[in-house]
Amino acid sequence: METETESNDELIDLLKLAKNGDSDAQYNLAIYYQDEDGIKVNHKKAFRWFLKSARKDHPDAQYNLAICYMDGLGTQKDEKKAFNWFIKSEQNKSSIIGDNTKINKDEKEEFERNLRLAIANNAMAQNYVGNCFRYGKGVDKDQTKAFEWYLKSAKNGDAIAQYNLGYYYYYGVGTGRNEIKAFEWYLESAENGNAEAQNSLGNCFHYDNKDKEKAFKLYLGSAVAGCVNGQYNLGYCYENGIGTDKNKTKAFEWYLLSAENGNEMAQYNLRDCLKYGKGIDKDENKAFELYLKSAVSGYVIGQRNLGYCYENGLGTNINEIKAFEWYLKSAENGDAIASNTLGNFFKYGKGIDQDEKKAFEWYLKSANNENSNGLYNLGECYFYGIGVDKNNDEAINWYLKALNNGSEEAKNKLKPLLSSVT
Repeated sequence: METETESNDELIDLLKLAKNGDSDAQYNLAIYYQDEDGIKVNHKKAFRWFLKSARKDHPDAQYNLAICYMDGLGTQKDEKKAFNWFIKSEQNKSSIIGDNTKINKDEKEEFERNLRLAIANNAMAQNYVGNCFRYGKGVDKDQTKAFEWYLKSAKNGDAIAQYNLGYYYYYGVGTGRNEIKAFEWYLESAENGNAEAQNSLGNCFHYDNKDKEKAFKLYLGSAVAGCVNGQYNLGYCYENGIGTDKNKTKAFEWYLLSAENGNEMAQYNLRDCLKYGKGIDKDENKAFELYLKSAVSGYVIGQRNLGYCYENGLGTNINEIKAFEWYLKSAENGDAIASNTLGNFFKYGKGIDQDEKKAFEWYLKSANNENSNGLYNLGECYFYGIGVDKNNDEAINWYLKALNNGSEEAKNKLKPLLSSVT
């Protein structure tokens, strides 16, 4: 634990360096005087040290100096100076880190236009500037700066910024993770009519506070207001009876609306409705179309299930080459079930030339992700020497792991192996 004496010694050392012209020390000294613990705050001193450091082209000092001019911290407000120091900061930061990324000229101009409005305390423009830093539009990406602009905009009442701020707090982007503050800002945004925030607040009640009825009501409000994720979650509630009675027909209707608006998970769940006749007549051709749409948009499970369609002729002709291609996409994106299936394709030469070593490699990937079939098949590889040298000890090891993950095949395989060991 740092003592007061140690703290004072560090301050003296920092002050010496700062007076000798060290721009980093000047910047850190300014930060020291901005400390919001109620003891060290001295905005005038902070401003003076930011100014000294900024004049030596310290980009972070320039950025903080701009904030001083914008908010009148330790100096008079000056929107023109604030803007100029913000721009200098970004220019110097890019040159220091050697960023060769070409910034779109139109995006840069739009950023600067909104920056002027944001400095003048326009809440919508402040949220826009936050988005620019978040996505790197017209400026280098910087999640901490995005957070700061969202915070400023949220405090000025912008509902979208309040939602963005809740997201940043919930996932710890640009700031420390804080679920309480996330909830508070989601609530503020939701009360101001933001549909995305209503959906996120529903997630808080669903997964964190375990209040299914409140979650359902929030999803309903979000869905009716047009939020695609809220529509999916409402369909999920109806399908599984979360906070409401099960209703397969309503589940289908909300999945359909969400899927038509581009939600990948809704497209996948809608496929199940059509494949098995949940809330709608069974339609394998339509199910295939939705699998395809989901897979093309990058949804991993959709890619795996599209492979299944091609492998088994579900809503389309059997095509093992295309099946292999989609299983591969899904497996490369981390799907353990697809990895195991890909192992089978290499093992038996389905849609690809037979290659037992690659079969072993994909079984191993599946097993490392705790897939019971992958664990069992890896045991088979060691037992029979498929793509790897025979090794009964390793086979037993992987069969046991498969058994612990619910594999009945492993249970049957282990009985004679373990009896021979004993």
